[in-house]
Amino acid sequence: MFAVLINKVSLQVTIEAVIGGSVVLPCSAEHDLTLQDTEVHWRDKDSKIVFDIIKGKDTVAEQDPQYKNRAETFPDEYLRGNFSLKLNNLQHTDTGKFSCFTTPSNEQKTIQLIINESTAETGNKSTNQGNQGEDTVFTL
Repeated sequence: MFAVLINKVSLQVTIEAVIGGSVVLPCSAEHDLTLQDTEVHWRDKDSKIVFDIIKGKDTVAEQDPQYKNRAETFPDEYLRGNFSLKLNNLQHTDTGKFSCFTTPSNEQKTIQLIINESTAETGNKSTNQGNQGEDTVFTL
């Protein structure tokens, strides 16, 4: 057994939204993908399954119950490499990091979601935290 260290750049975005509202968490694949070979895995801060897209099909069979009927994607956008996730009926427990991992390109996007009480506090701001390098170890 040996390990391969792959240094990848992960873009982190911070998005603020309001409790009870909806938010779109961005995720796009940078490389040419064929949907038959593509998997997209959305996970929350606790590694719970938020949403999976397998071979271009929405897969919610193993979705964590706290996201049932609240998470949706945009299937018409998959061919454009857009795998963004819309999260509805936002709750305080949604605060934290969400990750979008795309294979076979092994791209990962991280979104920091901040939930506020009212629109007066936020105005639904989105900020770009810039590129932050991450090292990922794959054991083969």
